[in-house]
Amino acid sequence: MDHTYFIETWGCQMNDLDSQRLSGALKLRGYRRVDDEREAGLILLNTCSIREKSEHKVFSRLGELRELKQERGELRIGVCGCVAQQEGERLRERAPWVDFVMGPGNVGYLDEVLSGAKRVAVDFPDDRRYDYLALDRPSATKAQVTIVEGCNKNCTFCIVPTTRGREVSRPFDDVLAEVRAAVESGRVEIELLGQTVNAYRCPLSGRDFGALLAAVAELDGVARLRFMTSHPAEVNESMIAAMRDHANISRYLHLPVQSGSSKILRRMKRLYTREKYVETIARIREAVPEIHFSTDVIVGFPGETEDDFAQTLSLVEEIGYGSMFAFKYSPRPGTPSLKLGPPVDDAVASARLTRLFELHERLKRRRLESYRGRVLEVLVEGPSRNDPAMFAGRTDDNFVVNFVAGRAPAPGSMLGVRIDQAQHHTLRGEAVA
Repeated sequence: MDHTYFIETWGCQMNDLDSQRLSGALKLRGYRRVDDEREAGLILLNTCSIREKSEHKVFSRLGELRELKQERGELRIGVCGCVAQQEGERLRERAPWVDFVMGPGNVGYLDEVLSGAKRVAVDFPDDRRYDYLALDRPSATKAQVTIVEGCNKNCTFCIVPTTRGREVSRPFDDVLAEVRAAVESGRVEIELLGQTVNAYRCPLSGRDFGALLAAVAELDGVARLRFMTSHPAEVNESMIAAMRDHANISRYLHLPVQSGSSKILRRMKRLYTREKYVETIARIREAVPEIHFSTDVIVGFPGETEDDFAQTLSLVEEIGYGSMFAFKYSPRPGTPSLKLGPPVDDAVASARLTRLFELHERLKRRRLESYRGRVLEVLVEGPSRNDPAMFAGRTDDNFVVNFVAGRAPAPGSMLGVRIDQAQHHTLRGEAVA
């Protein structure tokens, strides 16, 4: 058998991390990763089902791979991730040239899947078998660490509880052990991950997310600590205190609001009102005045009126998000929002999305321009992708900085950079002594 493999990953950070787990597990079993699917004996598609037409994208891609399999014969194809979980056996019925289907809950059961013992693995085993020592981390400076899988929130638009199951938190000490191992391997930036990361509760001791955040921040060698994605309803005093008391916890918080209208938030089953969300932001800002927020917004949700959308625009302006991810509502199979009536007319939703992006561009431009002339602390990632004569890193609030330096700084080091230019999405500057 050809022990080479190719992984294609779509979707969120959790999918990225699942691909790191799969890649590491394959390398432990003697496989070699290749960058060209035509050279691979095993192809894994790690899929995402958060947007509409994601299934069409997967089947279109499988159609391309069918031709490759007919040419190659020995090629094995596996579909992983959330579309695999959503479609299950139907996927192999529609695409019988697929060798196996594996949902996110079975990433730790790769041996059973590769051996053929589990051709369709879409259950949620009690033991998730999380082997962090087998992770194939792509970055020399950053480590992503899963602390909780699944979600119990049941937002009416969201398919995540179906594709990733109910919440399962990892033991407190297991997380700390993984972070220590990552730091010992040279990773100085840690990103804690979960579909609802701040819903974390240690299954053994009951300690909450704020306690874990503080404990990770206090480990030697953790230069910068990030986490996502937080749910506004799970923000508590413990989490805010940990952020306030630890300077190495990033002054950047992704806090998805989804809509500025309390009526739409109720229809989305988001568990907070506009007023409660604004109050939560104010509590965090009072404790951490320099905080920078980013958010997610859904436009065109069933029942959204022009007034509801205007409330979203006013909220985005009021909070002043530095970053934003916005999408048109996307009906997902089996979600409760399908019973709430049709989505807003597509042309109207598209026009609203354009107006939202125009507002956000003005806000982001204002923020980027505010850094001109200031010296910012930058965590160095390595040479710039666009200009090898420059270096690149990120600010504490997650903006990319491309900069010149007298001598090459070591990846993972912290450096002061004087900002002299704000570009469309990034900053440019010069390292200072």
